Amino acid sequence: MDFKPQIAFDLLTTSDQVSGLAQILFQEPCIAIDTESNSRHRYPERVCLIQIATNNKVYLIDALAVDDMEPLGEVMADGRVVKVIHGADYDLRCLDREWGFQVRNLYDTSVAARFIGMDQIGLSSLAKVLLGVNLPKDAKLQKGDWSRRPLSQDASNYAAADVLYLQSIRKVLESKVRTLERSSWVAEECARMEQIRYVAPDLEMAYLSLKGSNWLNGQEKAILKRLFILREAEARRRNRPPYYVLPHEILVYLASNADKDLSQISSLERQVNSRFGRLLRSALDRGLSDPPISSPKYYSTQMATTEEKERLQMLKKWRMDLGRKLLIDQALIWPMVSLERLAKSPHKLGSEIHSHEVRRWQREQFASSLKDHLG
Repeated sequence: MDFKPQIAFDLLTTSDQVSGLAQILFQEPCIAIDTESNSRHRYPERVCLIQIATNNKVYLIDALAVDDMEPLGEVMADGRVVKVIHGADYDLRCLDREWGFQVRNLYDTSVAARFIGMDQIGLSSLAKVLLGVNLPKDAKLQKGDWSRRPLSQDASNYAAADVLYLQSIRKVLESKVRTLERSSWVAEECARMEQIRYVAPDLEMAYLSLKGSNWLNGQEKAILKRLFILREAEARRRNRPPYYVLPHEILVYLASNADKDLSQISSLERQVNSRFGRLLRSALDRGLSDPPISSPKYYSTQMATTEEKERLQMLKKWRMDLGRKLLIDQALIWPMVSLERLAKSPHKLGSEIHSHEVRRWQREQFASSLKDHLG
């Protein structure tokens, strides 16, 4: 069946309404949550809408209108209420960045879907396969500016649909996970996700993440840093994402062609005499006068021996074979970084199985088999 053209929901725009909703949610055993942000259109991005569904009702919280979200944060932190989120990573970072919310008792439906061997784990795919419900994705709405007000009926309906079926999806997934005796696996992964926090980018180093920056010499990197910082400030002034102020490719190109006449660059020719054009020229000139930036020192690791390479291939095959046997993604079986360490130091298995990357359920299920393969 297709989802309803119109979905009934309550739109909350005041702190009192959110406080009232929190009291309702405290009484619920399980709620579904999603968020909509404006990262494609504004900078810095903000959470514009929070969608919450109980068993019988959908609520849309206008996060741009509500002054006090603290009562909702208390619900998020309450371990008695299950929070069903699909692909929770981004939502968790956004909620932490905006209000310092920490989610407890998380159930990520995309994680559970991986543990029952589903290849397509998008929300629409899960709704179709598990419930027979069609959730068509409107790319225009998906990529739209969620800070626009008033919200259109289509946008509201789209947002509400994202949480409407999450609890039903969770019930089907949990039944399948339980049948496979993998509930503890899902629980541990979700508990790990609860620790996710937002980490602000380091503007002193972020410019080095731009594609092509590693090919620049020291002076060009100094120029790129100046350009990057200028773009960041301009993006905040315009309330526009940095890429739309000046594409990454242009930043790197200018850094390696600092003397070039800006009027000869098609994307900049109209800005040469503007405020931003003058700031751009100044940043280029100042970058040329800055001390060159030395590249970070990379300490080369000892090259793997033939024996270590063969051992790693054996471990990869072990992981792949187990994944096929259990009908799940082989990456879930054991962390690759751990296998790489074991290929070099197989005698350290005893300590390796207790490393941070290795899950408890992986240790319980597969450590014995792994030990046998290491010999």
